[in-house]
Formats: sequence, C-alpha cells, structure tokens
Amino acid sequence: MTEDGFRRSYKGESYNLGLAVYSCGLQRCRPSHSWGPAVRDHYLIHYIVRGKGRFTSGGKKWELQAGDAFLIQPSTIVSYEADLTYPWEYDWVGFNGSDAKHLLRQTGLLDMEPVFHCPPENRFHMLLADIIAVSGSSCSAEARMESGLLRFLAELMDTFGTHVPSSDNSYSYVQKAIQFIDRNYAGSIDIEKIAQSAGVSRSHLYRLFMAYINMPPNEYLTRYRINKAAAFLKDGGLTVGEAAYSAGFADQLYFSRVFKKYMGMPPSKFSGSTAKEGLLHGKE
Repeated sequence: MTEDGFRRSYKGESYNLGLAVYSCGLQRCRPSHSWGPAVRDHYLIHYIVRGKGRFTSGGKKWELQAGDAFLIQPSTIVSYEADLTYPWEYDWVGFNGSDAKHLLRQTGLLDMEPVFHCPPENRFHMLLADIIAVSGSSCSAEARMESGLLRFLAELMDTFGTHVPSSDNSYSYVQKAIQFIDRNYAGSIDIEKIAQSAGVSRSHLYRLFMAYINMPPNEYLTRYRINKAAAFLKDGGLTVGEAAYSAGFADQLYFSRVFKKYMGMPPSKFSGSTAKEGLLHGKE
C-alpha cells in the first residue's frame, strides 16, 4: 500500500446531530510525513498498527509505536509526524455530533492524556477496519459506519472506562432539550422555550451545550433546521419555500442566506434539479 492507498469517507451534505463518522481510513505514511500544527473541528482517534512516530499536543511530545493510539479533540492544536526510518501505519476515525462528547466521556479518554496504550488483546484494529470496509456516502453506508463507531466506542469503554460513572445527570438536560427541538423544530420556538422544556435557565443551557456539544443551543437549533430543510429538498421534492417553512423558517430570504452559509450553496441549487425554484420574490 502506498501512502495514497487508503480509504476515506467524508460526511455528506446533511449535518448529523447525534453521532456521525466524518472520516475514516488506513494510511501507511512515507518517512517523516507530517500533519500540523493545526486544529480539527471534530474528534479524531488514530490507532498505530505498525511503525513509529511522534505526536505533539499542548506543548508536550510523545514517541509512539504499534499498539499506541492518540485522541485529537476539536479546536486543540496538535501535530504528528511519521518516523524517518520506520514510519508508522495507522487506522483512524473522525467523528462528531451531539452525543460524541458524552460517549467519549464514558470511555474515560477525556480524563486521560491524549495518548494511550492499548492492551495486546485489543480489537481496535479490527473494529476500525470494519468501519472503513463499509464507508461511503449513502444513507445506508452512514448508518453502518455509525453502527461500527458505536461498537468501537463500546470497546474503548470496556477497556478504559471502568472508573467512569454510569450516569451523567447534567447530560440529561441536554437530552431533554434535544428531544424538545426534535419534536418542535417546525414551530415558533426559541432558546427560552427550549431551556424551560429542559428545566434549566438559558445561561445554564448554554453552558451545558458548550460542554457537551461544543456549540451554543441557538446554533444547534439552526443547524438542526437546516439539516431538516436539506432533507426535504433532497428527498421530499419540495420547493425552497416549502422546505423553509417546513423546517421552521418564517423568513424565506433569511433561510436562503443561512442555508448557503452552512451548506455552501443556495437551497435552489442543492441536490441539482431536486431542489426546485420556489422563492416568493423570484429566482436567486
């Protein structure tokens, strides 16, 4: 396998709000191949299959080899480099979503150093290979990747998470808020109503969302609605106006601006001819 001979799967247009695989693959690096220093916008776990390399985070450097792994958290400046004489080969999986931090907390990894050594009898390589094997951009492939990711995280919980409390009361407030959004996104809801549904203040809800989801609740609501609108346009054959209203956007022009911000294109261009022109004030 050459350095370019690896498989990757990227998250598609929709924004999965629970748990989503962003990328996965197996890479055999050339000598001194490096990445960073830079940041990621999602969680990323590398498992070293063979070879050696270096990982740097927070000004600290680790020399790693087969059986070691490292976790990159969002917005953390890191860098890593393959060894000059025995460059590493590693599996990786990148992921995020509203449940990602909660699940990672159950693994115990968030309370450890970003690097960790896996026991010899571990199944991590096999579980990551399973995710890579089903990678793709279709809905069924995404479901299979997420299923594989859950099995991988469960294995991490069994291996490293023995001292993690089984319950997390703070996260239950986030779950209540997310459930309220899921049931009421199409209506006239705001952060005050969402906080009331969860039984917390607006300020506390903000802190909980930042702690568990890495985004404020108003951005979560907007992303959720945009995701729903994208699904309506792609799969429901709705006009732009119909999709906007169905997703909870009363102002269609505002919807078009926000949609383009998050999806990288205006809604009328989304999914080709599936998204029909339907603006109240003419074409975009």
